[in-house]
Amino acid sequence: MPNLSKHSVRPADDDQAPDDVTGLQVKLGRKRDATRDADILDATLDVLAEAGYVGMTMDMVAARAKAGKATVYRRWASKEDLVIEAIAHMSRRMVDRDHLPDTGTLRGDLVALIRPQSLAEGENRLKVMGGLGALLAQDPGLADAVNSAANEPWVEAHEVLLRRAIARGEIAEPEHLALLAQIVSSMAVYRVLVQRRTVTREFLVSLIDGVLLPALRSTPTVAALTGDAAGPN
Repeated sequence: MPNLSKHSVRPADDDQAPDDVTGLQVKLGRKRDATRDADILDATLDVLAEAGYVGMTMDMVAARAKAGKATVYRRWASKEDLVIEAIAHMSRRMVDRDHLPDTGTLRGDLVALIRPQSLAEGENRLKVMGGLGALLAQDPGLADAVNSAANEPWVEAHEVLLRRAIARGEIAEPEHLALLAQIVSSMAVYRVLVQRRTVTREFLVSLIDGVLLPALRSTPTVAALTGDAAGPN
C-alpha cells in the first residue's frame, strides 16, 4: 500500500515530453489540460459506482474517459490515488469555494451553501461511496484519506462562514472552531458510508439547526459577556 498522504508529481499530457522534465513544467503541463483531468475523474466515479472499488481497474477508467492508458497511469501512480482524487473532485463540485453565499447571517449562509441536487445525483453519490464501504472497513489508511477528500471542501467552506460570523459579531469565536466546522460534513459522510442513505436538504438543515448552531450559541458573545446584549432572543 503506497503512502496515501503523498501523491507523486505526474507528467504532462504530451507523450513526447522528455524524461527529465522539471516539476514546474509538469505542473504547468497538467494545468493546460485540466478538462481532461475532470473527464478522467468523472469516469472514475462512474466506474466506481458501477463496479465498486475491487472490480474497478484503471484500464476501465481510461476506456470510459476515452483517454489513453498511458495518460491515466502517468497522472495517478495507483488506483488508490485516482480514487481519492476522484472523491475530492466530487466534493469540490458540490461546493463553489470561490463564490460562497453571503446573506448577512450565519444560518442563511449555511443553508444557502446547500446546493440543490437531483435524486439521481444523490443516488449516484451513494453508489460511489457505497462502492468503497467494505474496503474502507478493512483499510484504515484508505478510509482516512477518503474521508479527508470527501470532507475537506465542505470543512473549508464552513470555516470561512464561521469566521465571517465571528468578524461581524454574530457569534463568539468558539474554542474548537476547526472541529465545529467538520460537524455537518462528517455526519453527512457517515450517513452515506455507514447508514447507506442519501443526504437530503432536510437532513443538512436539521444538522445546522439542531447541532451546529446550538453548539455555537453555547459560547457567549462579547456583548453578552460585557452586559451589552439587548436581551434574550
